[in-house]
Amino acid sequence: QVTLVESGGGVAYPGGSLRLSCATSGFRFTTYAMGWFRQLPGREREFVATIGGQGGNLYYGEAVKGRFRISRDNTKNTAYLQMNELKPEDTGLYYCAKGLFGSGNILARAYDAWGRGTQVTVSS
Repeated sequence: QVTLVESGGGVAYPGGSLRLSCATSGFRFTTYAMGWFRQLPGREREFVATIGGQGGNLYYGEAVKGRFRISRDNTKNTAYLQMNELKPEDTGLYYCAKGLFGSGNILARAYDAWGRGTQVTVSS
């Protein structure tokens, strides 16, 4: 059974940082890309970042490029999202997802398993 569990969300001040983790089990972690998506209030789910199975193929959404960094530890079956220079408009529910293939992809339909999400709130 494939499981993905996000953690690390919380409240941060504008300009602050948070690090999200996505602990996984039930599949060969190194074989698949991992992605992060977010659901902002009143908005459609949007792509945040993706990383290929071996750590390459990194892509970022325009809204987070230069501020967020995706990584993975294949020895721990865990993906991460380091979020720096947080803005109030980053507030939302953040999901990690398991890719269908080894290469990173920006499209949600390229992922077949999702976590339940972790809430990130950026506010002064």
